Amino acid sequence: MSTTYANPAPLGLMGFGMTTVLLNIHNAGFFPIDSMILAMGIFYGGISQIIVGTMCFKRGDTFGTTAFTSYGLFWLTLVGLIVMPKMGLPKSPESFMGWYLVMWGIFTGFMFIGSRCYPLAKQVIFGSLTILFFLLAARDFTHNETIGVIAGFEGIFCGASAIYFAMAQVLNNEYGRTILPIGEKRAKVKAQVKPLSAAA
Repeated sequence: MSTTYANPAPLGLMGFGMTTVLLNIHNAGFFPIDSMILAMGIFYGGISQIIVGTMCFKRGDTFGTTAFTSYGLFWLTLVGLIVMPKMGLPKSPESFMGWYLVMWGIFTGFMFIGSRCYPLAKQVIFGSLTILFFLLAARDFTHNETIGVIAGFEGIFCGASAIYFAMAQVLNNEYGRTILPIGEKRAKVKAQVKPLSAAA
């Protein structure tokens, strides 16, 4: 008896996308970090993506498992970095936060290379997220608020692209046709190699 699993990716993408948009509205300078962003980071951006990563594991999806679990844990560590100093633990210097963001940027860069095997919409998410991490790292290294604002607007785009991809998968599946295009990659055509005897 075969078991059919639902596609968990839209849930993870929505958790990532909505939390990313809200955090980067803050980075763009519109409102300060508050309990709303932290709660989103813990529950929807963090825990939900870890759950989705586990679901991807059961489906044999290595890329999804690595991406969703990692970014779920990213949100939990980020909330920890914000909340722990308020609990009396030492706050990390901005230069240390810069290296934290660089490491996530390197990881995301490799994931972007992997996303090249998937639809264009997924490539846009990982490409823009790679840029976002390095912009935020540059802000922390240079203490340049203008870079932070630019990163905020770029991050809003990144989060919105994840929301779009999530809803495209849901709507396209429900209607059985393309409602929101995602730039499907064409199947690779294997070259036919003639045997030596035929080439003679």
